[in-house]
Amino acid sequence: MSALHSAEPRPERFGNAFARCFAATRPAFLAVTLVGCVLGIASAHAGGVAIDATRALLTVLLALMAHAGGNVVNDYHDALSGADDANRGRLFPFTGGSRFIQNGVHSARQTALLGYGLLAAVVPGGLWLASQAGPGLVLIGLAGLVLGWAYSAPPLKLVSRGCGELVIAACWLLVVAGADYVQRGAFDLLPVAAGLSYALLVANLLFINQFPDHDGDAASGKRTLVVRLGPQTAKWGYLLIAIAAHAWLILMVANEVLPQKSAAAALTVALAFPAGRDLLEYASQPAELAPAIRRTIVAALAHGMVLAAVLAFA
Repeated sequence: MSALHSAEPRPERFGNAFARCFAATRPAFLAVTLVGCVLGIASAHAGGVAIDATRALLTVLLALMAHAGGNVVNDYHDALSGADDANRGRLFPFTGGSRFIQNGVHSARQTALLGYGLLAAVVPGGLWLASQAGPGLVLIGLAGLVLGWAYSAPPLKLVSRGCGELVIAACWLLVVAGADYVQRGAFDLLPVAAGLSYALLVANLLFINQFPDHDGDAASGKRTLVVRLGPQTAKWGYLLIAIAAHAWLILMVANEVLPQKSAAAALTVALAFPAGRDLLEYASQPAELAPAIRRTIVAALAHGMVLAAVLAFA
């Protein structure tokens, strides 16, 4: 086993079924959903809504379960397609999936049962929240579940059609809008204004992760945007997405849709642009991209938390 892959999960590392199932969801990446929920709740508060703590906690729990289920379902379908098996250039734990199926921790069947079971478990709680908040939440929740499934599952396999970034941006915008709706009980522009820049930065994490996975994806017929464009052309997309995210934020502040202090979230360009610079240099040497991926994660989380803090205390 190479040192690069020595941290990957192995059957002997898990003492019980719960620990295995929890680790299979890639819990470290669930932070982007937690921040999205916090941002949505802060948006509702900024709109003058008194926050219901029970609804807020249930919103966070259900959103995390949906994200966890989507992660596991993605692993299952990437195993079926051969994309993760063919992935030799992965940067674990960032890219190449959880490696649970490939390393014999879970079977493909166990992975499918866990992933789809988590998605199904979201439905009863979501319906209860909708009964309290309003029917619009059903539309938000249904859209999120469908996109989470269609991202990697046939027949749509949207990530394989070069639409992965759009799906991810839409999903995390729905997280922010959904958390706001649960509190507000109505649709509003504010969570969209606050959430779109954050959702785009989350999409940029998917985008940069596709570079280490390029060869495995191409070999298995997984036609991601990076595979379609080629690394040398696609590498410019990272900066375009980062610019679009921060330009949206500044536009919303300039038009007084967001409080002036929200402009502080634009400081995350200090993380996103150096990561983009590294990608420009190492697009064809993805083994060197781990620091850029870390900066991308921190940029997205910091951006969301600064926006949430401003809205919470506006």
